[in-house]
Amino acid sequence: MQGYVMTGYGDASVMQMREVPQPTANPGELLIKVHAAGLNPLDSRLRQGGLKPLTRPKLPWVAGNELAGIVQEVGAGVAGFAVGDRVFTRVATTGLGAFAPYAAAAADLVAKMPQSLDFAAAAGLPLAGLTAIQALRDELGVRAGQRVFISGGAGGVGTLAIQLAAWMGAEVATTASGKGADLVRSLGAETVIDYKRQKFTDLLHDYDAAFDLIGGQDLTDAFTILKPGAKVVTVTGMPEPMTARKDLGRGPGLAALLWLASAKIRRQARAHQVGYRFLFMRPSGSDLTLLARLVDEGHLKVVTDRVFPFEEIADAFAYLDQGHAKGKVVVRMAT
Repeated sequence: MQGYVMTGYGDASVMQMREVPQPTANPGELLIKVHAAGLNPLDSRLRQGGLKPLTRPKLPWVAGNELAGIVQEVGAGVAGFAVGDRVFTRVATTGLGAFAPYAAAAADLVAKMPQSLDFAAAAGLPLAGLTAIQALRDELGVRAGQRVFISGGAGGVGTLAIQLAAWMGAEVATTASGKGADLVRSLGAETVIDYKRQKFTDLLHDYDAAFDLIGGQDLTDAFTILKPGAKVVTVTGMPEPMTARKDLGRGPGLAALLWLASAKIRRQARAHQVGYRFLFMRPSGSDLTLLARLVDEGHLKVVTDRVFPFEEIADAFAYLDQGHAKGKVVVRMAT
């Protein structure tokens, strides 16, 4: 079968379509016939080598973090799934493999698809949805009545985070371009700031939490709009010791390295009396089951920007890397 393979670290040329062996379902796994797979900025960061301290795959390997498809084989010891089930998953960070016609995934990382979604929409939910729910629920502890700032609300994670924060009862402020303003308002953002015309630091103050999806100056500016004791969670900034211990299950060596690497940004946060956390989301079948329920109950809508044929995945990444997508970019397999 043809897979989209990462052959090294660098620009887009290190990604190639190659013949790769079809996986099988080992004990505890499901073999899934992939119908669609989601693209993410994380894929590009992995390719560029920006996450080498956190995860360093043995090359070459089949890339791709999330998929939706149909169970073809159930491994020994797996309960709750049957051949023919429509499922979706954020595959293990140590294995990946979503950019291929077949993928094997640990059963505890898989959930049954929302009944109301097709494969393309479902494939765009796992990574962004897990990132959003774990940031808002687990790290920020968002509660009803709080005010939450989410930067970059029109992207894949942002569109889901706005809806989840609103479902939790929070008042949401976000940044978006003029073209994305109507979209984020329709998803539940009450305050929308056109980042091309305004600075959110001029308009927001005393917020209870911030979820940074942009990084750079937006990340450090977010410290200034929070109440003392509040926290910023980022997926674009510098990883810190909790990333190693909690998200990756790694030992004190990596935690110490990240303690040094993140010293400056943590010091900046402390100067504003706020907390700082870099989140590397954790694959979870149980969280995907929750997200699927929220979709089917009408609380969560997956926003898909464009769907490309799998054969045009290089073009799909070129489009994604421009940074203008409103929602998710997905590839659909030939079935």
